[in-house]
Amino acid sequence: MMKEGLIKNNYTFTPLIKACSMLLPDVTIMGRSVHGHVVRLGFSHDPFIASALIEFYASSLDMRTAEQLFAEVPTRDVVLWTCMIDGFRKIENADKARALFDEMPERNAVSWSALMAAYLQVCNYKEVLYLYKEMECSGISPNESALVTALTACAHLGALPQGIWMHSLAEKLNYISNPILATTLIDMYSKCGCAKMALKVFEEMINRDSGAWNTIIAGLAMNGDSAKSLQLFDEMISSSTQPTEATFVAALTACTHSKLIDKGLHVFKSMSSIYNIEPNMAHYACMVDLFARSGMLEEAEKFVNETIGRSVIHDMNILGALLGACRTYGKVEIGNRIWRKIAEKEKINFGVQVVVYNMYREAGWDDEAATVRRSIHRKQGKKVPGCSAIEVNGVVQEFVAGEMVHPHAERMRRVLQSALCHTIAEHELFLFSEQ
Repeated sequence: MMKEGLIKNNYTFTPLIKACSMLLPDVTIMGRSVHGHVVRLGFSHDPFIASALIEFYASSLDMRTAEQLFAEVPTRDVVLWTCMIDGFRKIENADKARALFDEMPERNAVSWSALMAAYLQVCNYKEVLYLYKEMECSGISPNESALVTALTACAHLGALPQGIWMHSLAEKLNYISNPILATTLIDMYSKCGCAKMALKVFEEMINRDSGAWNTIIAGLAMNGDSAKSLQLFDEMISSSTQPTEATFVAALTACTHSKLIDKGLHVFKSMSSIYNIEPNMAHYACMVDLFARSGMLEEAEKFVNETIGRSVIHDMNILGALLGACRTYGKVEIGNRIWRKIAEKEKINFGVQVVVYNMYREAGWDDEAATVRRSIHRKQGKKVPGCSAIEVNGVVQEFVAGEMVHPHAERMRRVLQSALCHTIAEHELFLFSEQ
């Protein structure tokens, strides 16, 4: 078209720039070249072209250029604002996304959804639900994307009542046929401990992709129904749905929970021999955990040495599972050999060190326990504080061990202290009456 000298107008560039965005990072130079032609031909203030260019630079994670373009456009519609918000989501800057959102002269469901996604990206699940509630209060009906984002936040927070409400709304709005939304519902119910509801949603799905199968298989395994989980795994294979890496992680997890060694080995071997999927560290971790939970520590150590080799030294999840089992089953010699392989590493997970210390201490290996304890102090290991959340009147309250930032923290501490004293007094009275 350039060579032929054909007329180029504002309709020429929008699809061209969008194509460049879809083919990133291979066409970054071409995208910038198209931008140059846009400027030279005087189309840079066209809102459609500007939106496409902002999306291109946001996809390239170049928000500085995107901000410059945004500032130069005299008339900014809701699409342009939303493109910027989504760009800051991509670089995980929720604060900038919120600042832009607050400046927007008008908002629609897409802009609300983009901001919610920005907070989901940085794992601020409480803010996602606050925004969802604020959107509903503003009279805007959520789109499918907003519901998916909010349901994901419910899954992470265990906010079941809010998730049930969103499920009923999705049915009312006829969104339930969306396979992504249905899969998110399965995940939410699974993580909230409602395996039956998760299974009901799955069984009502018309189009089940590998994501839906993976989610229900993993969800049932998570909730202790390994038999049904593995049954669905077999049904998935029979349905000609191509399994993925995540499928095998879910199936192996189900085998682990029920200590099904033979089934687990069969599933693991079939990955590469039948489905041409090479196992990764997640699959190795499942197998080590399967052996370890079954008390087969020698087999677990052999599997690690023969299958994974020295690369296991860098995976603390596998080592933590194996060392924890050595402690549980009193296999200190095996645990000691594993610990010796990683003891000199600069960065060792604090939890792994604590497991090793307790393993040595409980086995009476006092010198070794003292050495690990000194290592913990020398490297200034610090445990990640525990966190819990409860839902009260539709609002999720989060508590972190050791923190007193909640406005009613002192009052709650006094109530708990009073309850504890009362419990101790009752226990002492019971012991006295028994005498």
